Amino acid sequence: MWIPMLSLTALPHVGGIFGGLITRREVKTWYTTLNKPSWRPPNAAFPVVWTTLYTGMGYGSYLVWKELGGFTQDAMVPLGLYGLQLALNWAWTPIFFGAHKIKLALIELLMLNGTVAATMVSWYPISRTATLLMVPYMAWLCIATSLNYCIWRDNPDPKKDD
Repeated sequence: MWIPMLSLTALPHVGGIFGGLITRREVKTWYTTLNKPSWRPPNAAFPVVWTTLYTGMGYGSYLVWKELGGFTQDAMVPLGLYGLQLALNWAWTPIFFGAHKIKLALIELLMLNGTVAATMVSWYPISRTATLLMVPYMAWLCIATSLNYCIWRDNPDPKKDD
């Protein structure tokens, strides 16, 4: 049982590593040119927070997987929602930092928030522990969504003619 636990716990970090490569470059260049709210967390906090959140959500997915007996028919919705939210999570960084599409990233984050909430609702009857492991993630997403909104609001798109 160690291999599935380690694999599912590590899986979210895959996208985090690739996202980190994009972020690392852009946080020193493009991101410094943006108007950001005074309450934003320091840049150094993000890798620590995301490592913790990815580990928690990954282990939570393992608990759900284990409780449902693996990738069974019963696991399709809870693990499917989890996979969808993970894909949305991984997509945000290339949209925001890679393509510099702040508004699109905000819309994507709103979809991510809804998908994480749905994942948590689907996990609750299966494993309350797994659901609780998602609570800090949901809280951080609320901060990230607020931050993305403020950056969008305070940095109008110069290409827009209307």
